[in-house]
Amino acid sequence: MLDARDAANLNTTNMAWNMVVGVLQAFRRRLSVVDALKFANVLPPGIRALFVADWDPNEAIKAFSPPEELLDEIRSVRRQHNFSPDNAHKAVVIALRKNVNTEVLDRTLLAISVEAYQFWHLSDSVVKDSPINRELKIHYKGC
Repeated sequence: MLDARDAANLNTTNMAWNMVVGVLQAFRRRLSVVDALKFANVLPPGIRALFVADWDPNEAIKAFSPPEELLDEIRSVRRQHNFSPDNAHKAVVIALRKNVNTEVLDRTLLAISVEAYQFWHLSDSVVKDSPINRELKIHYKGC
C-alpha cells in the first residue's frame, strides 16, 4: 500500500486503498475463476485478500478495455471516497512489481493471456525510477 501511495503521489495509504482495490477488481473482472486463482497465488497475502474480497465468481468476464474506460472503472470503487489519479493503474502496477517475484508474475500472466501480461507490465526502468519512501506529510507529535 505504501508503494502504491508513493507511486500515485497520494498523501495517505487510506487514499491509496480504493485505488488498489479498483485496479485489482478491474483486472479480476477480466479473468476466469481458474485464471484469477492462478494470479492470486502470485500475490502477497494482504493483496491476495483484497483481490478476492467481495468477488462474485458468476459475474460475466469483461474484455480488456482502453485506459480511459479502465480508469473510470477503477474510480468507480467507493466513488465518493476515491482519490485515484490519472496514473492509478500504472501506480498499482509499480507497487505490485516491487513486491512480488516478477519472473513468476510474468510467467503466470503470460500463461493466462497476452492481455493479462500487458495489464501488469511496465519496463524495469519505469518501476526502478518510481518514487519510494517519500517524506511523510502527516507527522505524529507524541507526548
